[in-house]
Amino acid sequence: MQLTGDRFTSASALFGNDLATLPVFPAEIRAPAGTLAGVSAFQVHISDHPITTPGDAPNVLVAMNPAALRSELHTLEPGGVVIVNTDAFEARNLAKAGYDSNPLEDDSLKAYTVYEVPMTSLTKEACADLDVKPRDAER
Repeated sequence: MQLTGDRFTSASALFGNDLATLPVFPAEIRAPAGTLAGVSAFQVHISDHPITTPGDAPNVLVAMNPAALRSELHTLEPGGVVIVNTDAFEARNLAKAGYDSNPLEDDSLKAYTVYEVPMTSLTKEACADLDVKPRDAER
């Protein structure tokens, strides 16, 4: 997530936007992947005018897995946008994050605008001609 946030920030800066960033690292060293303790976040505030405060709540949350959704959803502004990597919302990952049901299917996200994107599949497809192993393509 840190690399993704850094790339997004760099691209936005090239367009002349003002930026404020806040990387958030997991509290636990070597936390098990997909657990709440292992969630990494990167907050980016982008504007076409000077930014004088980091803001109160994000407008958009990109959740790469259920643990990220569960640990960061409370920070999102009411009515905000949630973009989720649907490839990661499988039973095993949902259980690791403490979900009894899939939040993409149980109406628990109805207060938000949700975009479901198969990010992992799309990334692997984009890397198919690059002679990269599928696991490396995910990174």
